[in-house]
Amino acid sequence: MADEAALLQLAETEVAQEIPREQYLPVLTNPPFVFVDGTFNTRDLGLVPGSPLRAGFAFRSGALFQLTDNGKAVLEGKLGVRRVFDLRSPEERGAAPDPPLDGVENTWIQSARPDSTPDLDHFVAGEGEDGYREMYLEVIDVYRDSWKAILEHVRDRPDDPFLVHCTAGRDRTGVLAGMLLTLAGASQEAITLDYLLSRIGTEPVRLMLLQFAVAGTKATSQEQPGFYNLVSLRSSSWKAFVDGVQQEHGGFEQFVAEKLGFSKEDMAKIKTNLTKPRQ
Repeated sequence: MADEAALLQLAETEVAQEIPREQYLPVLTNPPFVFVDGTFNTRDLGLVPGSPLRAGFAFRSGALFQLTDNGKAVLEGKLGVRRVFDLRSPEERGAAPDPPLDGVENTWIQSARPDSTPDLDHFVAGEGEDGYREMYLEVIDVYRDSWKAILEHVRDRPDDPFLVHCTAGRDRTGVLAGMLLTLAGASQEAITLDYLLSRIGTEPVRLMLLQFAVAGTKATSQEQPGFYNLVSLRSSSWKAFVDGVQQEHGGFEQFVAEKLGFSKEDMAKIKTNLTKPRQ
């Protein structure tokens, strides 16, 4: 496993700056990352430095539509994934559907409403904290039915490893990963590190994702004010979101209890299943 300080330093590379292949490749082929041919930004949440999650249970990644046969074999066999949760919009999913995987259940749930287009003006100040707070608070609301299904899986199917993905595997997937890590009792340092690791995990497709972001925000160019704050991953942005969850919902646990309807008994079982190794 890579040194935590070295991982953090590399993860703090500005998105406008290329990470050389000789720097990112050794990271992406070692824990907590898992090489799955045909996707990117794939890692085991239980192997992130400082994570209390058990290894081999909860995985995250970018889109799966380009999976090779080798990549499929890794998911089905080596990782033993039994369920995939797809967090993408109907348009994203329709344009690039997940491939069928042997013995793997694919779950996609219609979100409560369409995602809003990020307003770059909200990302201009500072490091874009206000924009991220607003964007991620919308994410936890829009995708609440997906969060509920994922937590029900954790509660009811502790022997079935699962993978969660969106398009880049960094924002919607990152919010879910932060929720799981929080419920498991992870430190804010470990949660923030996992969030920032997507900077390294998406480097192989960085230019493609920048173009995707330009189109998705209707930016005039990458130089438009607020754009680079939107596409960057910074600890200050994650903290702004966590503070927002605390202010709006009383924290992740209260959100899960009050907005998703999980009882104290459910929560205890979820926490146990996230952290207790299988016998």
